[in-house]
Amino acid sequence: MRHMTLQLPPITVERWVNSPPLTPDDLRGRVVLVDIWEYTCVNWIRTAPYVKAWHRDYADLGLTVIGVHAPEFEFGRHAENIDRAIRDHGLTYPVALDNDFTFWRALRNDAWPAKYLFDADGRLVDRWVGEGAYERVESEIRRLLEVRAPRTKLPPVSPEARAFATTGEPSYFGVTPETYVGANRGIPGTFHLTGDWVNGGEYIELAGGTGELALPFNAGEVNVVVDPGPAGPAAIRVLLDGDPIGDGRGADVGPDAVARIDRARMIRLVADASRVEHVLTLVTDQPGFRAYVFTFGP
Repeated sequence: MRHMTLQLPPITVERWVNSPPLTPDDLRGRVVLVDIWEYTCVNWIRTAPYVKAWHRDYADLGLTVIGVHAPEFEFGRHAENIDRAIRDHGLTYPVALDNDFTFWRALRNDAWPAKYLFDADGRLVDRWVGEGAYERVESEIRRLLEVRAPRTKLPPVSPEARAFATTGEPSYFGVTPETYVGANRGIPGTFHLTGDWVNGGEYIELAGGTGELALPFNAGEVNVVVDPGPAGPAAIRVLLDGDPIGDGRGADVGPDAVARIDRARMIRLVADASRVEHVLTLVTDQPGFRAYVFTFGP
């Protein structure tokens, strides 16, 4: 998608991490990749290794990567959550915290994740939304670096992009779509609650007692964005088709089929389910526990 007339706008944000504030004038003469991200967004999490690789391989050759975090949920505005996410994901390039979506609007952005590539004169060259196209993004980065400095000796294409070009994007045909559970965006009938739950708009929250959240799905991978709430770390039992999840458990579920949550984040529940209809059930007695959205993969 081409937007040849857009210049890099002022980067008006609440706070910077890993860098002093940067302006379009500061960046003049550099190729700039703006990565719009959100730390609980599984689609961004899948793209992060490629963005980190481009910073690793090309920062010394004229590329500046700027990660612009725009929060999808209220907890994403809290500095302690973002700073922890930056550390957990190993982001060492400049990160701008766009809590009020000022820079987001200046770019006319409408999605997470999104990448905007600007040439050394600050002109937008291309934009990519969502996952994939990594080899094309890197090819454009390399082209712009050579235009910027024709004698630049570029390294080989990153192993991350080479591997993606070999394997390609998996098919999401038939995979259960993203499922929000709060009233603002939830669709009735996509999940079932047992117990004393209240609806907070962005999320559902357990008021007390034991609560169950059951979700039918067809996918190999299931993740959920959760917040343990003010009572402290939460323990969530994870059942697949009524039984404690076994070998197909995700990275955040222990051998005892329990996910332990100490902060608001995305957790991986199922990693290798067979592609048939299943029911995932989460069970907890943590008052204040909140669930926001389930995401799926093949």
